[in-house]
Amino acid sequence: MFPRLDDLLGFGPPLDTHGVFVALGLLAGGLVFWLEARRRRVRDPRIPWLVLGALVGAAVFARLGTWVQHLDPAQNLNLAEQLLRGNASILSALVGAWLGVHLTKRIVGYRERTGDLFAPAVALALAIGRFGCLLTERPGAPTAGGWGIVLDEAAAARVGSPAGVGLHPSFVYEIVFHAVAFVLLWFWLRHIGLGAGETLTLYIGAYAVFRFLVEFVRGNEVAWLGLTRPQLFLLVTIPLFAARILWLAKQGRLTPTGARRHREPEPA
Repeated sequence: MFPRLDDLLGFGPPLDTHGVFVALGLLAGGLVFWLEARRRRVRDPRIPWLVLGALVGAAVFARLGTWVQHLDPAQNLNLAEQLLRGNASILSALVGAWLGVHLTKRIVGYRERTGDLFAPAVALALAIGRFGCLLTERPGAPTAGGWGIVLDEAAAARVGSPAGVGLHPSFVYEIVFHAVAFVLLWFWLRHIGLGAGETLTLYIGAYAVFRFLVEFVRGNEVAWLGLTRPQLFLLVTIPLFAARILWLAKQGRLTPTGARRHREPEPA
């Protein structure tokens, strides 16, 4: 485990490793967002406000999503402490980003779909940001496979994992998923002319299913019915994504020909 960047590199400033990779992910995602907006000739001056709304929503909800974990309120941090130093959740951050964008759209009066701008940017940002999780957090549940991560006593004590046994590199699985998703989005899906904004629907829907499955090897605390808290959340949201995708397929918006029949005007 490398909680500080100088622990990882052996030199340099004592920066938080996780924070550095999150920042790198945001920078890379921002560049991809700009390139895609430029390719699609989206020049609306309100777009930066939508990005800001996404970032603020993600930052706030990432913390709020892990706030009320215990039935006894005394065991939870107060709201200010949670927002400043509480655990963060990627799933909650995605919900917050979605809400932040839609609220900002209402405020600034922007009506066009923006999912196609955000999809590849989010995929790349998460692929890079998850390296920070890999280097600083509990890897996963024990595995008999030879690819497991083995922690020494000090590292195991720090993250609450068993020492000396192979652990699923669950964050590596996530990095691979998001990297593959980015490649598919960047080199294929964004070029074939699906319904406006629907590449984001497909990507987040696929991630929801993947995350539900990978939770079985994450080693997170079981909350109810043998499922972790993220799995209980996904148990509700996955059917919503499935219904949305089935509706889109029925409308023909997931094929280029059908999407052209429903094409929304390009933003000026």
